[in-house]
Amino acid sequence: MAKQETLSILPEEVVMNKIYVFRGYKVMLDSDLAELYGIETKVLKQAVRRNITRFPDDFMFELLENEYELLRSQIVTSKADNRGGSRYLPMMFTEQGVAMLSSVLKSDIAIKINIQIMRVFTRMRQLLTDNTDLRLEIAEIKNAVEKISRKQDGQDKNMELVFEYIDRLQDKIEELIPAERKRIGFDVGSKTE
Repeated sequence: MAKQETLSILPEEVVMNKIYVFRGYKVMLDSDLAELYGIETKVLKQAVRRNITRFPDDFMFELLENEYELLRSQIVTSKADNRGGSRYLPMMFTEQGVAMLSSVLKSDIAIKINIQIMRVFTRMRQLLTDNTDLRLEIAEIKNAVEKISRKQDGQDKNMELVFEYIDRLQDKIEELIPAERKRIGFDVGSKTE
């Protein structure tokens, strides 16, 4: 009974750490689900195979050998030769596949765990949506800054042109006014005796 209580109060992080991305889907591994449900992996696989029509390819798929090697390197499992004791390649369940498992595995634990898993998938989808909105806002800000920058670049070029004209005028003025002029008039400062 204590095990059932513990399993029904799983932290979200535990479930999130068991979600992988394969073939463009967020999926969970059959052995991870079996562990969460408190059953053996072979029992889960038998239940799925008995009800295989409930699990189309977008609900559940078996990994290919090369995908399994990739997964094995991600989760750092040993026993590369025998798939950790399993004769078959792992089954991967999408969010819909996990929901369908609740109709196949009818224990109280399975129902409670499924509810938690569905909440985690929903929360992940919400985080992704929030991130998308944030990214769009950042893109809008970047575009506005680029427009301002382009305007400012144009103003900078105009200012450079104005300073260039001022420099040219100063050069012309210096050409027109000789550096030393002959003074006209009386020198008041000198005394003649």
